[in-house]
Amino acid sequence: MKRRQFLQASSLAGLSLSMPFPRIPDFLKEYSMGIVIHSYGMRYGGRVKSEDFPPFENALDLMRHCHQIGAGGVQTTVGAWGLDFSNKVREEREKLDLYLEGSIGLPKDETDLDRFEKEIKDAKNAGVDVLRTVCLNGRRYENFESVDQFRDFKKKALKSLQFAEGVVKKHQVKLAVENHKDWTSEELVEILKNLSSEWVGATVDFGNNVSLLENPNKVIENLAPFAFSTHVKDMGVQEYEDGFLLSEVPLGEGIVDLKKGMDLCRKYNPDIQFSLEMITRDPLKIPCLTDKYWETFESVSGSELSRHLSFVRKESYPGSLPQVFGLSDQQKLQVEEENVKKCLNFSKSNLLT
Repeated sequence: MKRRQFLQASSLAGLSLSMPFPRIPDFLKEYSMGIVIHSYGMRYGGRVKSEDFPPFENALDLMRHCHQIGAGGVQTTVGAWGLDFSNKVREEREKLDLYLEGSIGLPKDETDLDRFEKEIKDAKNAGVDVLRTVCLNGRRYENFESVDQFRDFKKKALKSLQFAEGVVKKHQVKLAVENHKDWTSEELVEILKNLSSEWVGATVDFGNNVSLLENPNKVIENLAPFAFSTHVKDMGVQEYEDGFLLSEVPLGEGIVDLKKGMDLCRKYNPDIQFSLEMITRDPLKIPCLTDKYWETFESVSGSELSRHLSFVRKESYPGSLPQVFGLSDQQKLQVEEENVKKCLNFSKSNLLT
C-alpha cells in the first residue's frame, strides 16, 4: 500500500482503533507480528505514568499485554532475570503461545563474560534462541568527535563480538547485531563476514540507517542475507536547516518498502520473526549539513549527500511529523498505544497474508 492510499483509508483505520482489538485467529498466529520492547519506551518501567496505562514492570507484563492486543511474540531485554524469573517467563510464553526473542548487552571485556554467559543461559532456559544486541548505545554522529574516537570504538566492538561469539556458539543460540545508527550496512556486512560465524548475524532494522544517508530499502537488501531477527518500522523524513528530520511513523505512512523488505528477509531466513519497533517520540535531527556529522565518515561523497537530500525532498512526509512535545503524560501513553495497534492492524491487512 502506498502512503497516499494509507492516508485515504485513515478514517477506516481510526474507526478500527475505536473498537476492541480483535484476537488473531489461530490459523494466522504463524504470521502475526511481534513487538519490540522499545515500542513501549514510555510505558515500560513507568517512565511516563498514567492510571489508564499502568506500567509494564517486567517481561511478563509486556508479554501479557502484547498477547492481549493480538501480537505474535515479543523481543525484550533479558538482563538480570535469574533462573526463577526465567522459569516464569518460559511458563508464560508457553501458556500464551508467543515467540520470544531476547535483547542483550555485549560483553565489555573478558571480565564481563560471566555476566553475559549467565544472561544467555537464563534466556535460553526461557525459550529464547535469538538475541538482539548493539555495538553502540547511541548515534555515531553524536557520540564521537573524531575519526580516531570512532576507530577506537570499532576496535573494542569487534573484540566484544569475538568474546560473545564464543559464548553463543557454546550454548547454540544466535546473536543478532543491529544496525543501530552506528554501522553503515556495508560496514556491518564486512564485520559479519570477517567474523564468519553461523551463530552471529544481523537484526535488520528497517529504518535506522536513513540517519547515515542510506536508502532503507538498499539497507535491507544488504543485510537480509545475514538476518536472524528484525525491527520492522516505517520512517518519515522532512528537511530542516542543518539536514533533515527523521521519525518513526505508523506502518504504511513512510518511505520503507515493507512488504519487499520482509519478503527478502524471509527468503534468506524462512524461520525469521517480524518484530515491530514503533518508537513514539519527537523527530530526530540528522545534522548532515554540519561539520561534526562528518567527523567519523571517510568514504561518503558529496554526490551521495546530494542524492540522499534529493530523496528526502521527494519523499517528504505530508504535514507535520509526529511528535509528543507538549502532550500530557496521559496523551503520550495513549498515542504510544494507538501507534502500536495501528501498526499491528496494518501488518495483518497488508504485510503478513
